[in-house]
Amino acid sequence: MKITDLKCTVLGQTPVVRVTTDEGISGLGPVESYKPYIKPHVLFYKDLIVGEDPTNVERVMQRIRRMASFKPWGSAVSAIEIALWDIAGKAAGLPIYKLLGGKVRDRVRVYNGAVRFPMNGYSPEDYAENMARMKAAPEGFTIIKQGIGFHSPMPREVPDFFYGEFRGGGRHPNRGLLTERGLKHVIACVEAMKDVLGDEVGLALDCGPGWTVPDAIRLAKALEPLNVMWLEDLITGDYTPYVLADLYRDVTQSTSTPIHTGEQIYLRQNFMDLIEKRAVDIIGPDPCDVGGLAELKWVAEYADLHGILMAPHGTGDGLIGLAALVQVAATLPDNYIAFEYPVGNPPWWYDIVEGLPNPIVKDGFIEVWDRPGLGVDINPEAARPYLPPGDEDFFD
Repeated sequence: MKITDLKCTVLGQTPVVRVTTDEGISGLGPVESYKPYIKPHVLFYKDLIVGEDPTNVERVMQRIRRMASFKPWGSAVSAIEIALWDIAGKAAGLPIYKLLGGKVRDRVRVYNGAVRFPMNGYSPEDYAENMARMKAAPEGFTIIKQGIGFHSPMPREVPDFFYGEFRGGGRHPNRGLLTERGLKHVIACVEAMKDVLGDEVGLALDCGPGWTVPDAIRLAKALEPLNVMWLEDLITGDYTPYVLADLYRDVTQSTSTPIHTGEQIYLRQNFMDLIEKRAVDIIGPDPCDVGGLAELKWVAEYADLHGILMAPHGTGDGLIGLAALVQVAATLPDNYIAFEYPVGNPPWWYDIVEGLPNPIVKDGFIEVWDRPGLGVDINPEAARPYLPPGDEDFFD
């Protein structure tokens, strides 16, 4: 079997990669919906993989893996890797999890990072009301993540929130020392959410990036009595092209509140400092940014050797990304907590994807399916009306 073409399109808000072969088997790879500009970067790799055997996944990846970087630029390589596994699974008549070592679990826990409801404001009362709606969602999530601090509109909406210069929204550019008022506001919002969730549903907090080390420590210590699941991306995070493991270690060693990061990190080599220095308690690589499914599994196993937990990121990965997360999460060691549940965007994505269960999530879990490859596919006829001009041949 040989690769004959590499294609990329954007369906609605979600980019999709398609790898085709000379035996009529094709594979799909997901890209986060936040990266609609990624198509030229995907096609950069086309001449390097055409003619290769797609079932030799690692051999193909060795041709392209070195030519990418931290989020967002690792997404193209990651999508290609997932598409190769999809082909390999279809060719073997096996789900991807079988090719990655087999199932550790028959169902995978997910946490809510994408089923959202509009907020009227950003007061403690607003956060409590919003959390009550998420707690009542039919998916029955056992963990809910909410954005606070620099990973929220607080820097804009809360007067005198921090001492830095406000740079607007868009990819979290703000960073600085919080005022006492700002820190107290964050803590009050977390307390309000925990009052709603109690000990029935775990609360995880997406915090940054942008916190200084002293503020990160103050927040983590103040929240210790609340038993939150984790504080995510306090110092680095989305679109930050470095790790700063020593700074994270300062925070982690100062508190019993679990500290989490990793969604922006590309490749296993860039997780080494975090893991070997035990700089965080939990890592959260995204299969659509870290380099793909096998890369995520390697990172998870290495983290497990060092007593570090795993909660993969995935909020913008769409329904193809959801399938990929289910496949790899089924194979992870016991340091696995849950992955971040992505949704279809726009909603018509649920009309063009075949193979997903209905409902997808029951009581906070997804049953692992056994169909070959990713186990889901896009119905070409249903999807064609949504193809952008110039991509009419995407399914040919």
